[in-house]
Amino acid sequence: MFEKEYKNQEVIIRGQRVGLNETKLIKIPVDRLPTGTLIEIPVYVFNGKEPGPSILLQGGLHGDETNSVELVRRMLIDKSYKIHRGCVIVVPLLNVFGFLNLSRDMHGKDVNRSFPGSQKGSLASRMAYYLMKELTENINFGIDYHTGGEQRSNYPQIRYTPNDEKAETLAEIFNAPITFESKLISKSFRNECYKHNIPIIVYEGGESLRLNEHAIQEGINGTLRVLKHFNMISEHVSVPENQPTIKVHSRRWIRAKVAGIFNATVNNGTAVKKGQILGHIMDTYGETNFTVKAPFDGYIIAKNNFPIVNMGDALYHFGY
Repeated sequence: MFEKEYKNQEVIIRGQRVGLNETKLIKIPVDRLPTGTLIEIPVYVFNGKEPGPSILLQGGLHGDETNSVELVRRMLIDKSYKIHRGCVIVVPLLNVFGFLNLSRDMHGKDVNRSFPGSQKGSLASRMAYYLMKELTENINFGIDYHTGGEQRSNYPQIRYTPNDEKAETLAEIFNAPITFESKLISKSFRNECYKHNIPIIVYEGGESLRLNEHAIQEGINGTLRVLKHFNMISEHVSVPENQPTIKVHSRRWIRAKVAGIFNATVNNGTAVKKGQILGHIMDTYGETNFTVKAPFDGYIIAKNNFPIVNMGDALYHFGY
């Protein structure tokens, strides 16, 4: 896979050239704060001695998804990107403004709904434009790291585009605990890359603004499996063996049928049977007690951690 499409003979980002067997930190200026402080995005380029596939490893597309930033940062510290073959382009934190504001968005706009972007558009739109123009032109495929939303924790999982054989193969190599097809979303990064024949897999693990050690480690393990598969890192690097993975074919959210305080009794990632009790919803005075049950056999692939729920709120993301 990708043998005839190597792009790492020379990588050019923001006018800076990175040849074979070179490593370079390139800082891309994005904008200035009202105080005049320059905001830059650090991009690490690790180009190996030998031609091979080029991969983008990207964290922090949403500013509050700290697990994605942390797992990429740890790999930098551990020198996991000592590349012998091919090229790895690493962006630990893309959405700097969202990160500073503890927000998913960038100045009120979602970068991941702003592609292909515009050089003269909003900050989110400009970010999307430069990401496509400067980085994705240099890659064969990529891994986009994310987490669940506020108070919703995703069990470590890989999502890939339906009918994209290369993306599906990458998902199998990554070998996350849970894997499934996920439809393309209009104006998303993955959707725009798909138009340019660049397969992107999305790793989801944990929830926003909260570090989850299991999710971080599974993300690192899967990434190392991909790098090792393509002989990009030394054969002496220890990579966790493949694990049994659950391939989900259908998904749905189990939602609260009443309002109250939700007390979950099933952990994230658990296999459950139809009719099994998943939790209870009680009113604040203890007068009502609604039992939440599994509608069918399946797996919990995401869980709401917020105890106060209204009717219709998502409780569990169910896969089967």
